[in-house]
Amino acid sequence: MAEEEIRVKSLSYQKKLAAKIAGVGLDRVKIVPERAEEVAQAITRRDVEKLIRDGAIIIEPARGVSRARARARKRRKGPGRRKGGKYAILSRKERWVRKVRALRRELRRLRDAGLLSRREYRRFYRRLSLYTSVRHLRSALEKELKLSEREVEGSG
Repeated sequence: MAEEEIRVKSLSYQKKLAAKIAGVGLDRVKIVPERAEEVAQAITRRDVEKLIRDGAIIIEPARGVSRARARARKRRKGPGRRKGGKYAILSRKERWVRKVRALRRELRRLRDAGLLSRREYRRFYRRLSLYTSVRHLRSALEKELKLSEREVEGSG
C-alpha cells in the first residue's frame, strides 16, 4: 500500500509534463499501470513524448456535456431561479417583437384561409399595435367582421 502511494507521487511530475506537452488538463492524462515503472524513469520532455507515442501515457478524449444534461439545464427557468427585474428576463423590445410576430402570423393565416380580404388584412395590419394578444385580435375580428368564433380559430 505504501509503495503504491510513493509510485503515484513520483509520477505526478510526468503527468504534469504530459499534460503540458499535450495541451490538456491533468484529469485527461492516464498512465497505464503496467508501465508505471517505465514512466517513473522518464525525466525529460523527450522521454515523456516518447511514452505518449508508445501508449504508456494515454491522453483521454475531451468529455462534453450530455444532451440530457443540456436539456435539464434549459428547463431550469422557473420563477425561483430568476434574478433581476421583469425586463432583465425578457426586455420590453423582445416582448413586443414576439407579440407583433404572433399577431402578424395570425393575420396572415386568416388572409391565406380566405377569411380576410386584402383590404381588411391591410387595415388590421396597420392597427396591430392596438391589440394586446392573438386572442384580443381574434375578438376584434369577430366583432368588426361578424365572423364566428369557430371560423376565426379553426381555419388553418
